[in-house]
Amino acid sequence: MLLTGASGELRLAELVRPEPGPGEVLVEVAACGVCHTDLHVLKGEVAFPTPAVLGHEVSGLVRGTGAGVTGLAEGDRVAGSFIMPCGACRHCVRGHEDLCEPFFAYNRLRGTLYDGRTRLARPDGSPVWMYSMAGLAEYAVVPATAVFRVPDNLSLRDAAVLGCSVFTAYGAVHNVARLRLGETVAVVAVGGVGSNIVPLARASGAATVIAVDRSPDKLAAAADLGATHLVDAAREDVRARIAEITGGRGVDVAFEVLGRTETFELALDLLGDGGRAVMVGIAPAGVTGRIDITRLVRRKLQVLGSYGARARTDMPALLHLVAQGVIRPGQVISRRYGLADAAAAYAALDRGEIVGRAVVEVADLE
Repeated sequence: MLLTGASGELRLAELVRPEPGPGEVLVEVAACGVCHTDLHVLKGEVAFPTPAVLGHEVSGLVRGTGAGVTGLAEGDRVAGSFIMPCGACRHCVRGHEDLCEPFFAYNRLRGTLYDGRTRLARPDGSPVWMYSMAGLAEYAVVPATAVFRVPDNLSLRDAAVLGCSVFTAYGAVHNVARLRLGETVAVVAVGGVGSNIVPLARASGAATVIAVDRSPDKLAAAADLGATHLVDAAREDVRARIAEITGGRGVDVAFEVLGRTETFELALDLLGDGGRAVMVGIAPAGVTGRIDITRLVRRKLQVLGSYGARARTDMPALLHLVAQGVIRPGQVISRRYGLADAAAAYAALDRGEIVGRAVVEVADLE
């Protein structure tokens, strides 16, 4: 599925079957998650070269490995993390793969892998750029550092969402918020990522998890995932309601998962003394949020950014939770589309119609 230019049009196109290079894996794609980050690119809110193939939440079967790849073999059932660490930059070697320099410099800015080349091309040889592994296609090339076997009890149709929505939620809860037993949490916007923060927060010992959204359907889904309280932002005064729930103390941690000025500022307002605001939502370029500096300083608040997680450390831990049944990726998937209908999936996402996550099913590989 090709993004052809600034118009945001997605259309089916024939590409040459890619080949993995050294340290890379060729994956036949079973499914690809539908994420707001791709939507920002489609709408021109985040700069990215075109023509391009989007899609950064994938699952599928290994169909080939490049030189030097060990531990993976043809036929393995796998999922990929959207952050594809180089493994060698100054951030990767100290365990901060979510800050991998080549990933941002090459993939996110130029649409290539780390030798400066894309793996995708049209039949005439003209290049097609890659957003992460470019999962909205029949085949994807992924650095082996970002490819992981999935448990046998997990369908490949569901496994795709592990690579961004669950992965990002895990990083926010475990690496950035560092939740402690008994803490009180608010999740502002319970869409694809926020809906995964809810069960992960409960699994980490949060005593109170308050889901905040404007959609009754999304709030109902959050309740099924473990939210202890629901606040309908379309009908209630969110600040007053959370003050009531917390006895006026505010929350220990507020996760903002939408990327808008008003929700950024709301998350800060919900904090109690010493609270942590974890900002997860990606906004269009240039969007800002205001902070009351005096309150920030005097009440010892923390504002923390969280982008993804650490692939080689966190994906195995996450997959262990899946194997144990603590996390069930299929619970957050509410819509399924074929590859030819990918544009309709993103249009529905843009209209706010997707509860949890939608996936594009590319091939039946079960």
